[in-house]
Amino acid sequence: MVKMSVSKAWNWNKALNPIWLQPSEESYFIAQQWKERHVKNVLDFGCGLGRHSIYFAQLGFHVSAFDLSEQGTAYLKAWAKKENLSIDIAIANMTALPYKDDSFDAIFAYHVISHTDSEGIRKIIGEVSRVLKVGGEIYLTLCSKETWSFQDAGYPKLDDNTVVKTDDGPEQGVPHFYVSLNDILDLFADFDIGRIRHTDDCYFSGKIQNSKHYFISAKLRTK
Repeated sequence: MVKMSVSKAWNWNKALNPIWLQPSEESYFIAQQWKERHVKNVLDFGCGLGRHSIYFAQLGFHVSAFDLSEQGTAYLKAWAKKENLSIDIAIANMTALPYKDDSFDAIFAYHVISHTDSEGIRKIIGEVSRVLKVGGEIYLTLCSKETWSFQDAGYPKLDDNTVVKTDDGPEQGVPHFYVSLNDILDLFADFDIGRIRHTDDCYFSGKIQNSKHYFISAKLRTK
């Protein structure tokens, strides 16, 4: 049995792309949906530098945010103060969230839940189910097994679904969990899945790429 990987925060000193300070394009649509559904309490799950926390708070949501990175959470605290926004910010691990049961109407987890292994992902989903209200929605992304970094990069494997990135950069040494569609259906058996998209960012940064992700909307059915 493979030992569960140790959680590791991003090195934000090496994350130089300004994209990490801009809300993702998906967040605009999701935020509008949640406003129409009268969602109030939102958790930015693995907030990084806080690009989505700031955006959701500006729209009037009551936002809680956490990350494993002290550097990331400190940046968000300063940013929120500058914008005069009230955001509940914590340093925490995805596998042990510092929130009470049934705390949130919605969770936004963008390119973060994959930073674990096969044992860790089930603990994380268990924590999601604990802090999310029944009928509450999670919007998340997961890495696809069809992407180059799983199939062709030659990264060391922790288990059948997990590799550890070794390239110099903000994700060096960080585990990445990859899924198929059937894996998603198994992991989220206690959720009503509204939609799953499978996308390929096939060209960016001036070159052909093969970066595939699943984008998932699901509501917690039961505890």
